[in-house]
Amino acid sequence: MRLTKQDYLRLYRNLVRARAYDVMFARRLRGGKLLAFYHQAEGGEAPGVGSCTFLRQDDFLYPHYRGHAVPHMLSKGIDPKAYLAEHCGKANGMSNGLSAFHPCAPEFGVYGWCGAVGFQFHVSVGFGMAAKRNRRGQVVMSNFGDGATNRGLMHEAFLMATRWELPIIWVCENNGLAMFVPYEDVYKAEHIADLAKGYGMPAEVVDGQDVIAVAKAAIKAIERARSGGGPSFIECKTTRFNEHDIGTPDLVGTRKRTPEEIETLRQRDPVKICRDKLLKSRVLTQKLIQQIDREVAAEIEEAERFADAGPLPEPSVLETALYAD
Repeated sequence: MRLTKQDYLRLYRNLVRARAYDVMFARRLRGGKLLAFYHQAEGGEAPGVGSCTFLRQDDFLYPHYRGHAVPHMLSKGIDPKAYLAEHCGKANGMSNGLSAFHPCAPEFGVYGWCGAVGFQFHVSVGFGMAAKRNRRGQVVMSNFGDGATNRGLMHEAFLMATRWELPIIWVCENNGLAMFVPYEDVYKAEHIADLAKGYGMPAEVVDGQDVIAVAKAAIKAIERARSGGGPSFIECKTTRFNEHDIGTPDLVGTRKRTPEEIETLRQRDPVKICRDKLLKSRVLTQKLIQQIDREVAAEIEEAERFADAGPLPEPSVLETALYAD
């Protein structure tokens, strides 16, 4: 698949949208307008956007919790308004406001997730088995962080996926920190992608700050999976500008990250990298950038209005949520 001008604009728009939603979710949590917790994606939006923008609606998606999967879901075409309402505990949310962390949009191939790190692997294998049996050319996009690769479940899933040639794209969003644990304290190898070789699975390491590089790698893996070629592994070297989740210490091991370190990371902002590339290639203009910014701001305003106007769930809904008839 050769990317067209409209494809590049779609990537850029989704990236701007992902950033805007992430900043808004964080603002609302700090203002007491969001339930529970929030794991910001700021700085690490490109892997989710790049891997999911060119999926089909009927493809399966097991997204990453970074950004609470908003970069992945909105890029696949899911309207985030109901997901925001879900985070606000409103009855117009995805699950009637009963879960602030588990997206569910079956019509878009998203069937929720488990909060435990690494539990997507065996579920993704199940989706892959269903996709292969359906014979409709569906693929499975399974996104996870570097910390999840320490789970034995991943190795079992890789073995099954390659042996059965399942149409799965494994995308590791490696930001170098498994909550507080630096990558180099866990792995001796330079790349997690090296693990894929042991299963005979093709793997690629890409700049996870470059949404275009991520998208091109994802498209190649998607086309391979659709044609019956089996699974692929993509490692996106990315980052995060903020703490693991809002309110926890921003640590590397036992040491707090310094403002200077964060500023260095911000020099490789994925939104700026994409914008500069598309300006240079004349896909973007300053006028179009301003137009997209206005449209995204209006979308965010509408999403907040939708969530704030939603009613709280009726107490009786807990009976059906917790107990079977």
